[in-house]
Amino acid sequence: MARYQVTIAYDGTCFQGFQRQGGRARTVQAEIEAALQRLGWLGPAILYAGRTDAGVHAAGQVIAFDLDWAHSSEDLRRALNAYLPDDVAVKVVREASPHFHPRYHAVGRAYSYRLYAAPDRDPLRDRYAWRVWPDVDLARLQAAARWIEGQHDFAAFGAPMKPGRSTVRRVYRASWEVLEDASLRFRIVANAFLYHMVRRLVYIQVLVGQAKLPPEAIGEALRGERILPPGLAAARGLVLERVYYPEDEQGFEPLGESLIASGDEDCG
Repeated sequence: MARYQVTIAYDGTCFQGFQRQGGRARTVQAEIEAALQRLGWLGPAILYAGRTDAGVHAAGQVIAFDLDWAHSSEDLRRALNAYLPDDVAVKVVREASPHFHPRYHAVGRAYSYRLYAAPDRDPLRDRYAWRVWPDVDLARLQAAARWIEGQHDFAAFGAPMKPGRSTVRRVYRASWEVLEDASLRFRIVANAFLYHMVRRLVYIQVLVGQAKLPPEAIGEALRGERILPPGLAAARGLVLERVYYPEDEQGFEPLGESLIASGDEDCG
């Protein structure tokens, strides 16, 4: 019996979120566990780095499970992909410590969010991006993102999974970029995220980009000096890009600080 650490990707469009639910709701966890059961897995539930909401995608979600498997990790990757549906794929499989937990041992997470500005919908783009209108100003978005970096109380932008938990998080990087198709992508790396935190941050930044709020409104909200209008960016633009572990810490050297002793929640 060995514990396996597995990186997966999925298109969240047709899922009711990652976490298994009662009834007939289709979830990523349920599909993975069904595939594992066909390989002789008898566990009660897989472990995972974080939940994602209905419609949210992932390029680097991490799961773990114990399995009595007599073949190589690469054989396990191929076997799982043979049983998984087309909108879920295993990217990497490796043996891990028997005590490895993808959520509690994570020291950082990276999300991206994609949007485009247009007066009319585009069905092909709308699967993975949020359409906004009026247009947004990139310079204003970048100015807003600068307020997000650092350690702050993000209570105005999300909630902890359990009442009473801390809402303080450290954001290592937050920035916007223009893609080749003229859409915009927001990238954010933090030690952990509150429930709906990324979608809330994007929504407020879009209001800044549309000149409906000043960039400093984010700083004022972080200090508890301003109440922001309600709203969330659409789930379809959000992607969990990567989960970081202590062995990945060198990848954060450009940020100039350590990720160790981070939070343990993540809900994007």
